[in-house]
Amino acid sequence: MANGYWNKILRVDLASRKIWVEGLSEGEWKKILGGAGYGAKVMDEEVPAAVGPYDPENRIVFAVGPIQATNVTGAAKFSIVGKSPQTGIFAETAAGGDWGVALKKAGYDALVIQGKSELPVYLWINDDEVEIRDAGHLWGKDAFEANDSIKEELQDKDVKVATIGQAGEKLVAIACVVVEKHSVAGRCGMGAVMGSKNLKAIGIKGTKALAVHDPEKMSALTKEINSSVFNSTKDWLRLHGTPAVLIGGEEAGDVPIKYWSGDSWKDGAQKIGTPNYTDVLNAKPWPCKFCVVGCHRKIRFDEPTSYATEGAGPEYETLGMLGAACMIDDIKGIAKANDLCNRYGLDTISTGAFVAFSMECCEKGIMAEKSVDGLPLEWGNVDALIAMIHKIGNREGLGALFADGIVKASKSLGQEAEEIAVHVKGLDMPAHDPRAFFALALNYATGNRGGCH
Repeated sequence: MANGYWNKILRVDLASRKIWVEGLSEGEWKKILGGAGYGAKVMDEEVPAAVGPYDPENRIVFAVGPIQATNVTGAAKFSIVGKSPQTGIFAETAAGGDWGVALKKAGYDALVIQGKSELPVYLWINDDEVEIRDAGHLWGKDAFEANDSIKEELQDKDVKVATIGQAGEKLVAIACVVVEKHSVAGRCGMGAVMGSKNLKAIGIKGTKALAVHDPEKMSALTKEINSSVFNSTKDWLRLHGTPAVLIGGEEAGDVPIKYWSGDSWKDGAQKIGTPNYTDVLNAKPWPCKFCVVGCHRKIRFDEPTSYATEGAGPEYETLGMLGAACMIDDIKGIAKANDLCNRYGLDTISTGAFVAFSMECCEKGIMAEKSVDGLPLEWGNVDALIAMIHKIGNREGLGALFADGIVKASKSLGQEAEEIAVHVKGLDMPAHDPRAFFALALNYATGNRGGCH
């Protein structure tokens, strides 16, 4: 089909270990268009309302769109759809990197997984060859370790890996899917859904070329779009990534200062925003496949040794929630916290929300636990933030309070805590204040997956 689709859906039942391919007509694709639309179709048609997020009958759908394997900017983005452990309703999240492109080049428009494996497994997709492989030796590894182990095991550095960390294995409701140690499908807890199915990872290698209807016109449009996007972003978004908007966001009242209760944090914004972010973390652009912008940051710093980090740097949302929401202005400490979240496979938005919520509850005398590993859980304490991430990722101690999300955590603490918790439908709000942009309030209130921008 020379229209951007293979007309092939790869299906896997982990319980029966059955693997098969289904078709989808061009007319149906025109109704749903892209990956998120296909995921919604599967959930609507195959997952009854009574099915819970961790039930084997729940699906997790990895789906791409019609331009996924072309070289237009933005074509690396793919969707993951299921039912959320945080909200109990429809969930959709997205990531970039190279993984979605590999799925498309393997000859599939989507991957639909159902059932629960008896033992830990990972999927290996090599074009038309698909295997369910043992992952017992990977269980317990963090997302980065699992990524590297799978590449080594397959003896192929070109394999693209999407995996979960310990948080997904332990069904922490905010667990995410980590792609190539580079990009993260962070929202709604899809990593925990993978964990509930004993699915550690999915490795893909694709070598096929996708046909489009009019290659010459596609090429001309791609050149035009890529040039326009590059020229309009090269002096800010490519130079500094999404952290470039933090200082302006603070001035506009968009940043969630002190877990949404503060209104000014100029000095803190200067410390964690750009250009200080770029200079201190030695940040460089890290593009997803085909992208001319490279808004992701690759960072490296060696001092202090306790925070030393090399890899993906924090995005704006992470700076807003691990930083401003907790009143933490130590950019190296935030970078270390971000790296830990990526390794555990934790959504940095919800992680920051949990820690900031705890700090406010301690300040108001609501929570009895006033310390984490002997550290006071107070505004601005970066070491307490890092200790709390270990607790949340391992589902232990104070971190276990949040294992099922902010709603259950706040209810267990009483009415005053429930009134403090900031969320919509159980999904913690991202680092954008609806009081700064009123249209965002309507979006939060009506969003079909909860509080998300």
